[in-house]
Amino acid sequence: MQFGLFELDLQRAELRKQGVKVKLQEQPLKVLQVLLENPGQIVPREELRQRVWPANTFVEFDQGLYSAMSRLRDALGDSSESPRFIETVARRGYRFLAPVRGPNPEIAPRPIEPEPKLPPQGLALRRWASSLMAGLLGGALLLGIVLGFNIAGAREWLKSRTTQIRSVAVLPMQNLSNDPQQDYFADGITDELTTELAQLSNLRVTSRTSAMYYKNTKKTLPQIARELNVDAILEGSVTRSGNRVRITAQLIQADGDRHIWARRYDRDMRDILDVQSSIAQGITEEVQTKLRPVHAPRSIDLEAHDLYLRGRYAWNQRTEASLNQAISFFQQAIDRDPGYAEAYAGLADSYAVLPYFSNGPLPEDLAKARLNAEHAVQLDPTISAPHATLGLVHTAYHRLSAAEGEYQRALELNPSYATAHHWYAFCLWLMDRRNEALAEFERARHLDPVSLVILTDEGGVLAAAHQMDEAIKTLKNVIDLDPNYPDAHRTLAAVYVQAGDIPHAISEGRRGVDLSPHDDYALATMGYVYGVAGEKEQARAMLAHLTDPRRPVAVAPFYLSLIYVGLGQKDEALKSIERAHNEGSLLDGSGPELMLDPIRSDPRFQSSLRQKLQQVGSNQ
Repeated sequence: MQFGLFELDLQRAELRKQGVKVKLQEQPLKVLQVLLENPGQIVPREELRQRVWPANTFVEFDQGLYSAMSRLRDALGDSSESPRFIETVARRGYRFLAPVRGPNPEIAPRPIEPEPKLPPQGLALRRWASSLMAGLLGGALLLGIVLGFNIAGAREWLKSRTTQIRSVAVLPMQNLSNDPQQDYFADGITDELTTELAQLSNLRVTSRTSAMYYKNTKKTLPQIARELNVDAILEGSVTRSGNRVRITAQLIQADGDRHIWARRYDRDMRDILDVQSSIAQGITEEVQTKLRPVHAPRSIDLEAHDLYLRGRYAWNQRTEASLNQAISFFQQAIDRDPGYAEAYAGLADSYAVLPYFSNGPLPEDLAKARLNAEHAVQLDPTISAPHATLGLVHTAYHRLSAAEGEYQRALELNPSYATAHHWYAFCLWLMDRRNEALAEFERARHLDPVSLVILTDEGGVLAAAHQMDEAIKTLKNVIDLDPNYPDAHRTLAAVYVQAGDIPHAISEGRRGVDLSPHDDYALATMGYVYGVAGEKEQARAMLAHLTDPRRPVAVAPFYLSLIYVGLGQKDEALKSIERAHNEGSLLDGSGPELMLDPIRSDPRFQSSLRQKLQQVGSNQ
């Protein structure tokens, strides 16, 4: 089989270049044969594993394939960055690019035979001798003589030149269990690995939300790395069968799509936390950073851990129904394992955000969030999430100094926790430290660049800071990411009003309602836009719809105040806000809500807000 200046002789099991034999080991030769049999086609990694590595051979497949491919490319004078022969197709396999001329038809090809097997002693001697020669020639002669470095210094120099990793994204682990019902388990492992790696000092870890955006994507790893602005990608797969789990993981440097670390773990489910720690430790060694001291993984109840992963999967859906489902899963996990700190943290998170997605009893939900977060911290003070949750609870009650302390502790434990930066930004806004609030939003966006909620909230805050051009640009970016995300359209409608662009405000407001016709915030914003636009009848129609006594749940007074502001009915708007304050609602107008600017400085607004804060403070 011929290509370029090369010929693969299948009978002699050798590669020749212009008639001269090119030394190449057994596995790279086999890989080349498989690629040449399928020119121009993607050869999946799994096919290479089945053809080249027998099932009964114990081998770290990812590392073995990477090594074989590196040797093959060296023999061909090829590179992964500018391939002439072998192209890496990220997350799928490899493709042979050059034209291939078939073998001599008079000679029947035969498969490449394996090299003679050596006894264990001989194999060990060969490996030792190869390592020694490579070390002597590569280290002493090349670096020690030519560059004048000592061996240790040369090794550190070489490593620093090839593995400069300061940021990483953990892509969603692939579920290879042939059971879609196990998706929650693969996603849960992704979450836990992200959290584990976030404890690495001097390493920025992209948030889970942005990484999940690339689930099942067809984009290449370099593309993903550029969009997430990271130096490396951790990807892998999870296969679960009963109480056994196989996890494969590989760290790929984005510059050149180069594999720099790979492992496969076949373990009992009871060892799952040890596996995650091992992966983090392996990456630690590669990026030459230090892992924050953590407690050794404790033994876990398998069913409790499974329930916890189901809870996180539901929590990430962010709907009223899914949050209630998450609460049920986390509580079941706690019932089985009362010492499970992460389950208490998950329960706290669920209760903390539930009021934003329902009209449930706010004081009860926040009290449960606080109790569970405090219990999680008592069980394991090294977990970041419950500190951020406590910060959110304190922020809701305007205990801002206490909230700031919790956010700072959360970020000390996990500087890459985008949610903590996001929530901390609102706390700083309420403390009238607006430049710091915008800086925290920028940090959150840097860690979670495709989070729709973070980007939308940042757009709203930029508008409240009267940076209209930046606000519009940010919100348009959200819509580019997901044209069907209603909150971006709703927020952009309000921003366009302030920018004086009423036609676009009406267009965006209607789009927000079309995408979320039962969302009171979208309906109220549309009423506000109609009012400002002078379309009073339509604004009043929105008001009548929201106050219809046949509605199953009464509308929050805050939403009514928005329409009254749009209609220019200031007194009615203030009455609605006062009612919201009396009810102790989270929606009290104290945050960066641009539409309430016309009434926020009114003494009646400020007096009503002070009374609310005094009342909730006395009840805590």
